[in-house]
Amino acid sequence: MQMWMIAMLAVSVILIVRDMAKIIFTDKKKGKPIYDVYPQKEKIEGYARSFQRLAHTFYELPNHQEQLTQTEVQDIFSRAKENVCQNCTDYEKCWTMQENQTCQRAFEFLRVVEEGNPDRFVREQGEWFTQCCQAVNFTENLKKSFFEIREELLYRNRLIENRLAVAEQLNEVARLIKKLSADVSDICSVPTALEEKIRKHLQKHRIVVDQVWMLSNKDEKWRIFLTIRARGGQCITMREVARQISEVCGCSMVPARDSRAVLNSEMKTVLFTQETNYKVLYGVAKVTKERETISGDNYACTSTDGQFVMCLSDGMGSGIEANRESETVVELLEQFVTSGFSRETAARMVNSALVLQRKDGMFSSVDVCTLDLYIGICEFLKAGAATSFIRRANWVETITSTSLAAGLVQQLDFEKTSRKLYDGDYLVMVTDGVMDALPQKKEEETMKEIILQAEDVMPKEVGRYILEKALSYSEYRAQDDMTVLVAGMWKK
Repeated sequence: MQMWMIAMLAVSVILIVRDMAKIIFTDKKKGKPIYDVYPQKEKIEGYARSFQRLAHTFYELPNHQEQLTQTEVQDIFSRAKENVCQNCTDYEKCWTMQENQTCQRAFEFLRVVEEGNPDRFVREQGEWFTQCCQAVNFTENLKKSFFEIREELLYRNRLIENRLAVAEQLNEVARLIKKLSADVSDICSVPTALEEKIRKHLQKHRIVVDQVWMLSNKDEKWRIFLTIRARGGQCITMREVARQISEVCGCSMVPARDSRAVLNSEMKTVLFTQETNYKVLYGVAKVTKERETISGDNYACTSTDGQFVMCLSDGMGSGIEANRESETVVELLEQFVTSGFSRETAARMVNSALVLQRKDGMFSSVDVCTLDLYIGICEFLKAGAATSFIRRANWVETITSTSLAAGLVQQLDFEKTSRKLYDGDYLVMVTDGVMDALPQKKEEETMKEIILQAEDVMPKEVGRYILEKALSYSEYRAQDDMTVLVAGMWKK
């Protein structure tokens, strides 16, 4: 099923890329406006609707079954009758004259089997023996049939879980395709006057411009694509190119993080974006649970499109298995977010992936913080994660969560909130092991005091101080994996 999903996604991406190429390059070559893409946009959105309809058919199939049906219970009774009672001398008495009483007694015995109390099972079996010479064989047969049918039920429920997880994946693919469609329509031509100004200005600095286009600045941020090369066999740094573009645009521009550092005589398409207003430094401090060699906590920090993203995950338990779980969560989240997925979409995709591969209750906390480096807005997304803290001057604010961890249910509810950060603010993210080390029922108040007492400026040192103080409450013995992730934001 997973391979089928991957194949469908690959085919859809190929089709979308093909149509995007037609939109961007064919129309450009014919001299049409680059933003005249609505017929193709509608076609791409048709792909999204197809995936949504397919997901809807998955949701309409039978849902999760909690208990055995009446038909399945009757099947258990029928097996016992056929295997044990068929040749018994009391068959007519039990299954004709007293059929209702026999079924009721057998049904009550099934409840005892389901309860799983061996002492009560033996006691009920003994009471049955006083009325039935085949009591032992009959009750053992009931027990065997019950577990066989329940195994079938668990297997069916597992298939339903996988089917719902696939439906979630299909829905997210549909959302991604819609986003791609919107991104295509955002591509537009640069005003003629500005394009000519860019060409002439760069030409003076020995830079040849082939094409210029931009993304519509809905958020009023410059995003300009240039297909350029250096003239006369020279090599020019991208930073220098960005400085020249900044003079034309009237604001500070920088090349995209993944662009080449140097421009040579080969034509290259480079994205230049408006420089952010804030910078971030981060640091981490962590300790492994006592008697463990590897931590079950994992984290990742990355910058993408003017945003700084922090991911923290606490795997179930400790040791190598917990490490693998949380590592999977962090790596997938980082990959999805840096690829342009929204935080919600990334988290849902990760959750459905965990549900699909879950064996014995694989789940991990999800703690994602996205900081807009242009305006300082910090957005939090939590699922089963510990409290986060924001330190500003002489006070500390808490960001809490009560939602379930990822991998437990198909449709996971995330807790989302946002806060405005200012110059000099610190963000502190921790795992459960840190909070559990603090005095019970006073965890948040104690952590606030610890954070306020930290005098260091560098985030790494702040993290070390917090971790050391938390350990002091447990006699410096880590009862669980402990991780402290700290980021500080400053105006450029």
